[in-house]
Amino acid sequence: MNTGSDRETNESATGGAPAEETPHVSKAPAFIKANRSLHLSWQVGVFIVGLAVIGAGIAMLVLPGPGWVAIFAGLAIWATEFAWAHLVLRWTKRKVSEAAQKALDPKVRRRNIILTSVGLVVAGALIGFYLWKYGLVLPWDIKDQ
Repeated sequence: MNTGSDRETNESATGGAPAEETPHVSKAPAFIKANRSLHLSWQVGVFIVGLAVIGAGIAMLVLPGPGWVAIFAGLAIWATEFAWAHLVLRWTKRKVSEAAQKALDPKVRRRNIILTSVGLVVAGALIGFYLWKYGLVLPWDIKDQ
């Protein structure tokens, strides 16, 4: 039983922060967790499904599709059974939240807008030069001039 004095001891030991959240527990149904071999089979199945989703996400990084979403979904599947995946997913969520907050900083937004504008101007100049030099001709149809 955790009394108020125990909590104060835990908080003082962690520098005033509340005690860590409860340890990771498998999300498998109780009848699966009751049998060791069935639970191991369950974990292997979860690992294979998560690996397949992450593999599809990696493929979608170069193919059409939401690659990063699939990778994070696979990691979330793993996090239902594996404590290490739960920790990685929690760390990733924290970093994504920090990046989102940083992106809202006016200085960072201004820099990103300037860089995007410069990139668009350079791309427009290159496209304009190509159209001026060759007209509307595809690169593989250009004859030596």
